[in-house]
Amino acid sequence: MQAHLYIVATPIGNLEDITLRALRVFKECDMVLCEDTRVTRKLLTHFDIQKPLVSYHAHSGLTKFDKVLELLKEGKTLALVSDAGTPTISDPGAVLVAQVREHFRDEVKIEVVPGASAVTGALSIAGVQADSFLFLGFPPHKKGRKTFFDTLATEKYTTVFYESPHRIMKALESLVERLPDTKKVVVVRELTKIHEEVVTGTASYVLTHFQEHADTVRGEFVVIVV
Repeated sequence: MQAHLYIVATPIGNLEDITLRALRVFKECDMVLCEDTRVTRKLLTHFDIQKPLVSYHAHSGLTKFDKVLELLKEGKTLALVSDAGTPTISDPGAVLVAQVREHFRDEVKIEVVPGASAVTGALSIAGVQADSFLFLGFPPHKKGRKTFFDTLATEKYTTVFYESPHRIMKALESLVERLPDTKKVVVVRELTKIHEEVVTGTASYVLTHFQEHADTVRGEFVVIVV
């Protein structure tokens, strides 16, 4: 039997966003590869699914990868998930997929099980033109961070990036320093969750908003610059 590796999108907040196909794959697969077994176990338990879980993340070494290879050689069906959203998008799972393709070529069938994605979710409610856009993932923490924000000032495409609650204020301050008032900034936070919020305006306006509402500087952020 041909081995399978499913790339399965999971909810970014609201568990009702899981797809019927994702649930079927979870029930049928032999094992689930995940960033944090605690997060994935909570998801599967909610839907009354029990499967062996193997952690596979940015710090997984060759030993863990060799284990995945061995399972695929045995013809196993594996599901790869991230903690939330679509795996391999700003996520270390991309390395695994590339290595599996290199090692097995057509011997392992790799299939996508699409679903939630913070990028497309944020763009869909931002009220901006998204016929074409540039996604930059997370800004560098140190080296290259200045260049990252300098580029946004002159970028002609709608630009999207992620930021953590620990760095969002510094990111907004960097946008205030660099962006002209003709540029619009949209910050989307807590997508699909109870406190989902969209704040739109100049960089200065958005920064002031979060300075005055410090209690909302929490959760995951998607920043859009137009």
